[in-house]
Amino acid sequence: MDRHVETTVGAVATTYDDAGGETLLILAHGAGAGMDHPFMARVAEGLVTRGISVLRFDFLYVTKGRRSPDRQAVLESTYAGVARYAHEQLSPDRLFLAGKSMGGRIATHIAASGEVGGIDGLVLLGYPLHPPGRPDRIRDEHLYQLRERVLFVEGTRDPFCPLETLDGVLAKMRAPTDLIVVNDGDHSFKVRKSSGRSSGEALNEAVEAIANWVKSD
Repeated sequence: MDRHVETTVGAVATTYDDAGGETLLILAHGAGAGMDHPFMARVAEGLVTRGISVLRFDFLYVTKGRRSPDRQAVLESTYAGVARYAHEQLSPDRLFLAGKSMGGRIATHIAASGEVGGIDGLVLLGYPLHPPGRPDRIRDEHLYQLRERVLFVEGTRDPFCPLETLDGVLAKMRAPTDLIVVNDGDHSFKVRKSSGRSSGEALNEAVEAIANWVKSD
């Protein structure tokens, strides 16, 4: 990593790892862990070693030491503020919004609203289409408003996003979409021993595929 900077955007802590390239990916955490969770750190490190700069941040509730996520409006405002900071202070040639689970969902709402311009794509890791076992509570309407290219990265054992349900959503989306499937992966891409590989190897495979997708356009 050529440059590692810890800073704040308003009251939000951020970690910026500069790969020295032209592409920046903002990586938002899920509901249950902050930006320093090992999953987040490994994804960021893997992308940076492949030439993609990564900006991580904590949502306000994590910064304030709370366990329950902020209201959606606050989550969206926080992520949008980080995206504007990235545009104004880091000036990347290409900007991707990404996130794990809840973080990815908030990224899609920001993109669908048009509140932040200059987005080159979305990377969604373990997207939470609906609560486990509750397909009647699917959250997909805003996805059909997206125009940016979208990459879904999903495990075959993820109860938040069954692949057959996701296939139906992808068929209705107007945005260009791609899907990376982590065979035997759960919501965090952890795999069982019977898969023939470790969870670390599965995550590395996913990160390699993400990096190739980001660089492909």
